[in-house]
Amino acid sequence: MATAQQLKALIESYTEHDPERFLSVASQIAAHAARAGKIKLSDELCKLIEEARKKQNKQPLLSRSIPIAQPSGDLSGLFSASFPKTRLSDMVLDSELKQRLERVIFEYRQVDRLHSHGLSPRRKLLLVGPSGCGKSMTASALAGELELPLLTVQFHILITKFMGETAAKLRLIFESMKQSRGIYLFDEFDAIGAHRHTGQDVGEIRRVLNSFLVFLEQDDSMSIIIAATNLEDFLDNALFRRFDDTLRYNIPTPSMTRQLIENRFSNFSIVRLNWNLILESTKDMTHADIVKACEDAAKEAVLDERKKIISTELKQALTQRRRPIINS
Repeated sequence: MATAQQLKALIESYTEHDPERFLSVASQIAAHAARAGKIKLSDELCKLIEEARKKQNKQPLLSRSIPIAQPSGDLSGLFSASFPKTRLSDMVLDSELKQRLERVIFEYRQVDRLHSHGLSPRRKLLLVGPSGCGKSMTASALAGELELPLLTVQFHILITKFMGETAAKLRLIFESMKQSRGIYLFDEFDAIGAHRHTGQDVGEIRRVLNSFLVFLEQDDSMSIIIAATNLEDFLDNALFRRFDDTLRYNIPTPSMTRQLIENRFSNFSIVRLNWNLILESTKDMTHADIVKACEDAAKEAVLDERKKIISTELKQALTQRRRPIINS
């Protein structure tokens, strides 16, 4: 019969929602029974395993269970894992960018239909644009819309001074994409994606980038890979053709800025806001800084025990939050 180690592995695979490992261990038990002369039991187990595999293969890809998000073992520390509740509707985006993100979501949900025609959904996305304009929030929104875990790669742990170690960790990450379906975010991607011919790079980082390019091109998992950077001009040209789509983010337009402010002050009165004054004060500001300034003004109102937002206070908060925009 099954050994103590096999029984333990069965329970572990069940609790970790890992059907492939469960069936693999069951096959080992069937083989052990056959070697012990228990042919009838072995045949019955093999039949049950075969039926289970057929049922598993008939399931739509997106309905198959998602392993627990928190990485363990060799992957421990390489990711920060979460299940965001953010939705695309929570973001203020220009119409074209919103449509392209909606297309990513739609294609991913229709993966079985696409695969039946030899096609694949857009899964590999490069997000470029100034810091604070919604790139990281986009990863959270896609995770929320698709009910997938968000796994953010920790570059300070990924990149080491030892030759070959970083590339080995990178391989583990791409192997994890096949085992644990999710949104994999490489934020501040220029840390490894910088141009291979710049005078400042070193041999190890060049090797890491080459490894990333190979892993990205070979990846056929059901995970979504997102690389985000505010230094597009520093990226190696070979990167762009490896991604399914490049999405560019910009500072908000006046109409987008007004929507941001109205959304943040939904519980306050803003009917008397001087919009000309406010919008002039938000010129060249990012989404994130505008939202933070609105929160500062909201705190002032709450502490003064009023529901009304005052234009001069909001203008002052915006001025204090203003910072230079870095595009390269």
